[in-house]
Amino acid sequence: MKMTTIYRARRILTMNPARPEATHVAIRDGRILGAGSLDELKGWGAYTLDDRFADKVLMPGLVEGHSHTSEGTFWRYTYVGYFDRTDPEGRVWTGANSIEAAVERLKAAGAALKDAAQPIAGWGLDPIYYGERRCTRQDLDRASPTRPVGVLHASGHILNVNTKALELCGLLRPGVDHPGIPLGADGLPTGELKGPEAMMPASPHVGFDREILACDELGLRYFAKLCVRKGVTTAADMASQLPQEAVEMMARVTGEPDFPVRVVSLRRFLSIAPDELIKRALELRGASSNQLRLGIVKIVVDGSIQGFSARLKWPGYYNGAPNGLWYVAPEQLRAALAGALEHGVQIHAHTNGDEATELLLDCVEEALAKHPSRDHRFTIQHGQLINAAQFRRMKALGMCVNLFPNHHFYWGDQHYATTVGPERAERMNACATALATGVPLAIHSDAPVTPLGPLFTAWCAVNRRTASGRTLGEAERISVSDALRTITLGAAYTLKLDHEVGSIECGKRADFAVLEDDPTEIGRERLKDVRVWGTVQDGRIFEAPKAP
Repeated sequence: MKMTTIYRARRILTMNPARPEATHVAIRDGRILGAGSLDELKGWGAYTLDDRFADKVLMPGLVEGHSHTSEGTFWRYTYVGYFDRTDPEGRVWTGANSIEAAVERLKAAGAALKDAAQPIAGWGLDPIYYGERRCTRQDLDRASPTRPVGVLHASGHILNVNTKALELCGLLRPGVDHPGIPLGADGLPTGELKGPEAMMPASPHVGFDREILACDELGLRYFAKLCVRKGVTTAADMASQLPQEAVEMMARVTGEPDFPVRVVSLRRFLSIAPDELIKRALELRGASSNQLRLGIVKIVVDGSIQGFSARLKWPGYYNGAPNGLWYVAPEQLRAALAGALEHGVQIHAHTNGDEATELLLDCVEEALAKHPSRDHRFTIQHGQLINAAQFRRMKALGMCVNLFPNHHFYWGDQHYATTVGPERAERMNACATALATGVPLAIHSDAPVTPLGPLFTAWCAVNRRTASGRTLGEAERISVSDALRTITLGAAYTLKLDHEVGSIECGKRADFAVLEDDPTEIGRERLKDVRVWGTVQDGRIFEAPKAP
């Protein structure tokens, strides 16, 4: 007879409305037999009672519905973000509070390199905190005039490079005419490259080649460490080009008996025709396993709001900046959506600006008229400026949304004062409106854009607090219980995994976040401070390593 293990906990928050709380949970073969009292669970037969979680709180394994495994990879590079940040080993890196501080950190990183041709690669730069000051190639030349230097912005949508990098990719010349490549007074590129089309020529020269990053085994392992620290048992890798080498590596690593997280990796619509994209998605679906889920497509429609590359409807940016960039042609978007519906492939689409959302909704409506679908669950990712009318359209079209409330903390003050102005800033990431409208809701970190941590993201949605302490949009705050649902069942639903994960109930996978504190009792102001002991994933126990 197969043995059952029954775990006793201080409290179990199940997310199962039929039985929202329990004291014990029984598992067998990595699945949940049931949650309830010990007397109830004894009925499953012979068992071992395990008290290791007797003083802990269990809830469903947290589901990060929008992150990138590059959160692990980037820690091999130099962090130059504005805020302090913790790496996979638990070390805290202080923020760089000016371009000059970032350059000095890059310069020190370059001095430690032995290979004279090796690039200096940094990440997390965020010039919006420096007022009107933009980073230029001359700034990065001070880090090194002889090595290529590249710094990826926190948004991931802009890359700054030095003169050497521009030389290597053939862009240090007059006459460059591209909306994503601003020019200086000398007629040459300033070194700021906006959007994938502008970034791609320089990326391989400064360490940010997307195919190489996709195949980064060490980065995937670092990412998994972060997941355990934050209670995450299922995480989306939102937008890789998934070359075959990467797929094979990810299948091997995630299939190891001690790999602690289920990865859902999406194929990005980039450098491929729409029909080939759908064909590739179907091929990838066939390569899925329990720990590696494949076959979903990600489409990026526009850029980032704080990078002024998102597409906004009238009246545009609050500070008068020109409108942003389209990352996909409308005819390509229409073809991809129609092909996906015809062949049953799920689409997740990045929009930040409301104009980008409007285009997407128009194209989804057109595609559904050709290929009706009862349960497509096409999901808008970010959707930060979605308004109430657009949410109503999304509901009618059967769409989901995964909002980005971390923006309130990291960029809320800048959105209020500079990018979109007070009124729109107060309704950004409108979680309460989404719930009231009935649009299925998840929330996310977009790691490495902001740090991985669903409980912090939940705190952001509950409090909508900016870095300066302003409450930005009181009417769009949601309850703690609703926020906890968005990082469990809500996110699972958008990934079409709610039948397997997201709640603690009979038949589902034994995925738990093991907490030292009760998120329903600690108070909404301290939700981000809930301590994570570790995770249980498919019945396997992973204790988070202690910080050094």
